[in-house]
Amino acid sequence: MRDIATAEEVVQDAFVALHGAWRRLRDPDKALAYLRQSVVNRSRSVLRHRAVVEKYAPKGMPDAPSAENGAIGELERSAVIEALRSLPARQREALVLRYYGDLSEAEIAHAMGISKGAVKSHTARGMAALRSVLENLT
Repeated sequence: MRDIATAEEVVQDAFVALHGAWRRLRDPDKALAYLRQSVVNRSRSVLRHRAVVEKYAPKGMPDAPSAENGAIGELERSAVIEALRSLPARQREALVLRYYGDLSEAEIAHAMGISKGAVKSHTARGMAALRSVLENLT
């Protein structure tokens, strides 16, 4: 068992069952063996039941983010969008395709009609400018 209260309950149930079955016992001298086996069987039953309950118990709900976190996240997103709007068009396009569109450098180069090196350059310059703008906000 995992706790004394459950163990005591199992033993008490075994005594109650022995008392109820006393007239049906063929050999009253074997009452202690009957009681002992009854405790073992009831303990196994409790442990089986506990295992089933734990296996199928509903999982707890994940912690929901607080309203404060949501508000801060919204402010941060708004700040990033405003900062992106302040960038030159090529840098903004490269960053949006890279980080929001999740495209590779080759895919961005093809979409923008420029070389991979130019994509790297626009992305690096855009990130530096974005970092600078966002640092000035905080």
